[in-house]
Amino acid sequence: MVPTPDTRTGHPSVDVVIPVLNEAHVLAESVSTVRAFLHQHLPYESRVLIVDNGSTDGTDRVGRDLERQYQDVEYLQLAHRGRGRALRHAWSHSKADVVCYTDVDLSTELRALPILVDAILNDGYDLGTGSRLMKDSRTTRSLKREIISRGYNLLVKVVLWTSFSDAQCGFKAVSRRVVDDIVPQIKDESWFFDTELLVLAEKRGYRIKDTPVQWIEDDDSRVKIVSTAWEDIKGVFRLRWRFLLEAVGYRDRGELAEPKRILP
Repeated sequence: MVPTPDTRTGHPSVDVVIPVLNEAHVLAESVSTVRAFLHQHLPYESRVLIVDNGSTDGTDRVGRDLERQYQDVEYLQLAHRGRGRALRHAWSHSKADVVCYTDVDLSTELRALPILVDAILNDGYDLGTGSRLMKDSRTTRSLKREIISRGYNLLVKVVLWTSFSDAQCGFKAVSRRVVDDIVPQIKDESWFFDTELLVLAEKRGYRIKDTPVQWIEDDDSRVKIVSTAWEDIKGVFRLRWRFLLEAVGYRDRGELAEPKRILP
């Protein structure tokens, strides 16, 4: 599949989104690291989009300073929280051929990013996702988080019959086509957004590039693992119910397209 060139440059373009919530203490350093990596390792027009959803610690001042300092940085601000809400807004705002995201803590090593982008621009994939659970992945995290993650991903496979390996890694690249078609169908505005994106894309017949990554748990992470996992579990069964309704021909008013493939 030949990518549509960015009308601003005539070349494929990539926007990397960094969702932030009260990250004033690390934002400048993380943006500097991402910018340096993109300039050195990504042979496409690229920008960094900071999307701030509800910060109260001065993250907005840091973000606006970075936007003024660098032409390839844009700062977006939302009043309400939710990683899914932030990604939906930033990806829809972007005009790039490929939109990506990485968590601000950069837990996932950036060297996997060109692999995901090239898979979309050159190899016919529609979506690329990092995986902490593949054979060649390297992860450093607590036993509690390891057990919850593996248990959740097994649940996704068993209940939703999926083939991708890691539903919740905060490291993805998405084609413009997926943004236009799949993202409007996603209902979750929080952490389940990632799983819903992958599941809907796979069920609609889009090709997903699953890539092993090196991932190190952030000691400063404020994700509430147990409560987030519970919300994700409820999301899994919501999707299962949705696919069962689709199988018998029911259409919610919010559904956009006939699925190319449904669960057995």
